[in-house]
Amino acid sequence: QVQLEESGGGLAQTGGSLRLSCAASGRTFSNYAMGWFRQPPGKKREFVAAISSSGGSTNYASSVKGRFTISRDNAKNTVYLQMNSLKFEDTAVYYCNGGTGAGAAPYSGMNYWGKGTLVTVSS
Repeated sequence: QVQLEESGGGLAQTGGSLRLSCAASGRTFSNYAMGWFRQPPGKKREFVAAISSSGGSTNYASSVKGRFTISRDNAKNTVYLQMNSLKFEDTAVYYCNGGTGAGAAPYSGMNYWGKGTLVTVSS
């Protein structure tokens, strides 16, 4: 069974940075793309970023492009999300997600989620 465990959330100021991590287990990590999603308070979950199985291709939502960077370490079965220049509207619970294939664009994810990690951006 696939397991996903997010960490690294917390409180940041506007303009600040946070780095999220997601440890995955239960299948061959390096065979699949990985994604990050977020759910702002009172809103639906939305796509943030994805990375291909090899790490050579990435895909970002327009709202985070140029500020967030997704990366992965296949030796550690971990995917990261570096978030810079944080804005108030980045406040959300962030979830990582396992892909159904190897590609990042378009990204197709499994309907399976970890508990998420809360990011709060204050002014």
